[in-house]
Amino acid sequence: MSTQTQFELSSPPSDAISAIQFAPQSLRLLVASWDKSVYLYDTTSAPGRLLKTFEHRAPVLDVCFGNNDKEAYTACLDCSVRRIDLTTGFQTLLSTHSAGVCALAYSSTHSLLVSASWDSTLHIHPSPTSTPLPTPSTIPLPSKPFSLSLTSSKLVVSMASRALHIYDLKSLAVLCAQNSGDTNTLEHRGENTLELEPWQRRESSLKFMTRAVACMPNDAGYASSSIEGRVAVEFFDPSASSQARKYAFKCHRQPSTLMDEPNTDVVYPVNALAFHPVHGTFASGGGDGFVALWDGLNKRRIRQYQKYPASISSLSWGGDGRFLAVAVSHGFEDGKENTGDGKAGVWIRELGEGEAKGKGAK
Repeated sequence: MSTQTQFELSSPPSDAISAIQFAPQSLRLLVASWDKSVYLYDTTSAPGRLLKTFEHRAPVLDVCFGNNDKEAYTACLDCSVRRIDLTTGFQTLLSTHSAGVCALAYSSTHSLLVSASWDSTLHIHPSPTSTPLPTPSTIPLPSKPFSLSLTSSKLVVSMASRALHIYDLKSLAVLCAQNSGDTNTLEHRGENTLELEPWQRRESSLKFMTRAVACMPNDAGYASSSIEGRVAVEFFDPSASSQARKYAFKCHRQPSTLMDEPNTDVVYPVNALAFHPVHGTFASGGGDGFVALWDGLNKRRIRQYQKYPASISSLSWGGDGRFLAVAVSHGFEDGKENTGDGKAGVWIRELGEGEAKGKGAK
């Protein structure tokens, strides 16, 4: 990696970036875009190197790696969930929802791929690399999902109407294995409905629509963000003492520049959250173009980086936490259609030793 603090990747997507993710054990980076493509980059040195582009039939709304940096999974606006062999480029259709697929999460612990769709369902794909493919199970949801995140034992699904479901992954894997059967016909996949009660049902601590959710790496809880410039930190333990620790705070708000609105703040959506894999602190990215680092346990902001050219659409930490990938795309938060230099781009930031470490209690 270059000695400079950060650099912008060359050969960026031609349209808005929906999601980015580092490989679990390398500095390869996947980028999903509304230009109907997924991009694979090598980010070990500036300005990065575009290795391959994988075209799709519709905008790609989410992407994630599987067990290693040779397999990926994509969620598309055309309702499809696909597996990509990153070496050969071969794509396999895993399932088809009845509306756009907005989010993906892969559990290496349980070999499960979870897809969430605007048709208000989850598809649970057990062993998605098996041949023949097992039939995915369908879990109905009470509301339209917006974001997924998981730990080694929990799956968190944030939805409309401030609803939030938490599933136990071990129970989910067992039930899906029992519910699943091998099939070679794509048209029969996704028909196994699983009426599964979540481990916990919760109502979001945030009053407005949830934008993102991210789980703590220590499996203790999660953070969620809203369109109204707030982040909530909550814990899985249902005990009264643990629930008393949850809180929410304001962020990504900037002073208004309008003469007729003195002493007021412009409130931006918090589009992205990502926990540091080692220190357990987390980064937030907002429609104001800023990325901030937070010590969630001690309720302190660690630092805020310089403003990026446009809205932050996605964040991802490298496996060892030394690098943070920042995706930038114009989000039209100012209501103006003339974007100017609001192109899509990805920055790779190298952090100094202890830069993302919590500061401790005040």
